[in-house]
Amino acid sequence: MPEETLIALEFEKPIAELENKIFELKSVSKEHKQDFSTEIKTLEEKCEKLKTEIFSNLTSWQKVQLARHPQRPHTLEIINFLMTDFTELHGDRHFADDKAIVCGFAKFNGEPVAVIGHEKGKTTEERIYRNFGQPNPEGYRKALRIFKLAEKFKIPIITFIDTAGAYPGIGPEERGQSEAIARNLFEMSLLRIPIIACVIGEGGSGGALAISVSDRILMLENAIYSVISPEGCSAILLKNDSSRIPEIADSLKLTAQDLKKSDITEEIIKEPLGGAHRNVEETIKNINSVISKHLAELKKMPVEEMLEKRYKKYRKIGEFKVIKKGKK
Repeated sequence: MPEETLIALEFEKPIAELENKIFELKSVSKEHKQDFSTEIKTLEEKCEKLKTEIFSNLTSWQKVQLARHPQRPHTLEIINFLMTDFTELHGDRHFADDKAIVCGFAKFNGEPVAVIGHEKGKTTEERIYRNFGQPNPEGYRKALRIFKLAEKFKIPIITFIDTAGAYPGIGPEERGQSEAIARNLFEMSLLRIPIIACVIGEGGSGGALAISVSDRILMLENAIYSVISPEGCSAILLKNDSSRIPEIADSLKLTAQDLKKSDITEEIIKEPLGGAHRNVEETIKNINSVISKHLAELKKMPVEEMLEKRYKKYRKIGEFKVIKKGKK
């Protein structure tokens, strides 16, 4: 088997079959010292063509699955590639340290930044430890503590979004989950420093929004960002009719491309063909390039102008029509 076997989603199985054949031919060629270069080249060309066909025509539901892919780069992986001198800070100074949100300070291209992000973990043990990336209120209060520190020292903020949503347990509700999220929305809207939010996987509900009120929202090409998951919407509106989940995913307009059309996200960050997990290093280089560009723009902007633009950005989200009733 390959050194790192990629997990194939249902729609990727034809690609996985070709990749396995290529790997087997290469192994046989190496072991028996036989030349299969022509056959391998033919299969590789066929595989690339198939990848292009499949990934250039993904449905919204397929993009949801890709955004949740367990091998996509997570926050800590991105920080380790993208930044230096990362110092993690723990605890909300009220209750506990939430492992689902990672916070701290680091250097990005040699400049200090505050970095906050959801962390899902990759192995089963990591996912349990990180509560599958679903924060409790103490996670949001920890994030707010870092936001305030960053503002005090005039350090820009970069956040990475990757959560199905805030943890919906009884304990979090008792400790003020909704208040913690609402407080972050309020405070982030007024922070007098540049804020860049980058959706790297799944951006779910208020759990994502609580650390993504920002001057610029960036999204990876196959990331999603939505008020609710397709499954949650199905449970509420269609009594868990799973057959209609793909239809709901399309209706929610949750893909990066949908959100760019609605002017909710400022820029889509290119992923390698097949998704971010197929070439993590290339993906992170693309993230670096786009964040660097937007951060440079924001740092040149006067504070009052930046705050005014942030305010207008959120005021204009959404559309409505005023219908006046005419006389019969």
